[in-house]
Amino acid sequence: MAYVQGYVAAVPNANRKAFEESSEAMVTMMKEYGALQAVDCWGVDVPDGQLTSFPLAVDKKEDETVTFSWAVWPDKATCDAAMEKMMSDPRMKTDEMPFDGKRMIFGSFQPLGEI
Repeated sequence: MAYVQGYVAAVPNANRKAFEESSEAMVTMMKEYGALQAVDCWGVDVPDGQLTSFPLAVDKKEDETVTFSWAVWPDKATCDAAMEKMMSDPRMKTDEMPFDGKRMIFGSFQPLGEI
């Protein structure tokens, strides 16, 4: 059964190009290691909330945009093996991420239904 990873981050607007370049590299790598789909999205309509929201969850600053990403894997085993390979892949050895990774939220999920 498919296995889905989701990520939400706040990216400084000045780092959009760097985020896009990083996205292209990550999507390519994930697909090489078995992802069925990998998508990074730049926020367009991501409202602030009073109790919960994407901006609150990632402690978005005024000059940042919320990004939303996901990857679909055939199963958890393929995902786990890919993550291990990616961590040792030289392409992952970048000087700096285009966002504060400590404020990124992520999780893995098993789909219950699909259209």
